[in-house]
Amino acid sequence: MVDDITSMDVDFSKWYTDIVKKAELMDYSSVKGCMIIQPYGYAIWENIQRELDSRFKATGHQNVYMPLFIPESLLQKEKDHVKGFAPEVAWVTEGGSEKLSERLCVRPTSEILFCEHYQKIIKSYRDLPKLYNQWCSVVRWEKTTRPFLRSSEFLWQEGHTMHETAQEAMEETLGMLRIYEEFYKNVLAIPAVTGQKTEKEKFAGAVATYTIEPMMHNGVALQGGTSHYFGDGWAKNFDITFTGRDNTLQHPHQTSWGVSTRMIGAIIMVHGDDNGLVLPPKVAPIQLAIIPIAQHKPGVLDKANALYESLKTKFRVKLDDTDNSPGWKFSQYEMQGVPLRLEIGPKDIEKNQCVLVRRDTREKLFVSLDNLEEEIEKALEAVHNGLYERALQNLKEKTYTATTLDEFVDTAANKPGFIKAMWCGDSECEDKLKELTGGVKSRCIPFNEEHLADTCVCCGKPAKHMVFWGKQY
Repeated sequence: MVDDITSMDVDFSKWYTDIVKKAELMDYSSVKGCMIIQPYGYAIWENIQRELDSRFKATGHQNVYMPLFIPESLLQKEKDHVKGFAPEVAWVTEGGSEKLSERLCVRPTSEILFCEHYQKIIKSYRDLPKLYNQWCSVVRWEKTTRPFLRSSEFLWQEGHTMHETAQEAMEETLGMLRIYEEFYKNVLAIPAVTGQKTEKEKFAGAVATYTIEPMMHNGVALQGGTSHYFGDGWAKNFDITFTGRDNTLQHPHQTSWGVSTRMIGAIIMVHGDDNGLVLPPKVAPIQLAIIPIAQHKPGVLDKANALYESLKTKFRVKLDDTDNSPGWKFSQYEMQGVPLRLEIGPKDIEKNQCVLVRRDTREKLFVSLDNLEEEIEKALEAVHNGLYERALQNLKEKTYTATTLDEFVDTAANKPGFIKAMWCGDSECEDKLKELTGGVKSRCIPFNEEHLADTCVCCGKPAKHMVFWGKQY
């Protein structure tokens, strides 16, 4: 364990904060609840953004940018939405030295702005679908904040689409959720439970909300991304109409979906250990750190530089030729979560080999320089798969079943993780379970429900759904 990183078993929250600071992912700003994302943290976000953006564009989506401000009169057009976000809205009341004639909301999300735009540009079925995405920041005035997980301003992407039919909009809603699920698995090496939010937990103004819920190392859930189906309600409120194929005036059907820099928090809490970050190779700013051993000896730095030049076009590589000791460098790149370390010294050069060390398992691989590129690719894939399997094992081990209220409460108190239990569909039971357990909430109704019992775990009435329950960040 690194001396100035608290053990996760001693204090998980302190461990998380120590890593965020020690790895120089962020710094605190003078505005409470807002953070400065430092270069290493932002590089992770850029890699996330690149991977996701390519998926969005491959499915026909285009990037746009909407204004930062929403006039109050425009905001009032969607009552449910406004009610849901009212406690978190930041308002601008002055411009320069002039008091504004109308308050401006700093966007907490952009559905309203997209609706205003769509009302102007959608006239015919030929204009549909509209598949737009925005990369931006939003502001939600949070009372309690934590770096990357919950901040007053955060970076995210928000997709906003309009469709000719309800079926097309639902296909979009679920299709984007599947993209998130695939991204979490194949890029972030994070397994997750996916399904539909309950009526109580759905997005304000949505007909239905679907979610991806990964589990952190300590058994706490993180809402990893959501996809919403709005039906045509917003289109009616904003008078968005189009002439259909049958020459009648119709309202389009709407979706929105988004993920944020919260994913960086998920990476830390799913994969990290007491020595620091452990980064999935596909988003790691440095995939391979080259460490010369006995670099003062003839030929060592030359060989290290030659390896760097040959590998840098294939991988994100850093050559550390500073005068720090190899031990210090090993510890530094472990703490930064670099997936692979390459060691090269005089004896290795004699044998035409190097040593590759995996961050996740610390396994050492002696590799011939003749097929180094291939071996690095294999090792990076092995790191990704190892991280995923470890996280999947944690998810399985910390998922429990409860069929009675006593069992549910006891599990919530003594076994951090997800609880699978039947539910009648009444939000009063959600409230009661949350109250009895000190914060356990419904995470989602999974797409593949199991029949665990005939009755609701809370009230004993006939059950309608099996639900995943758990505490959340």
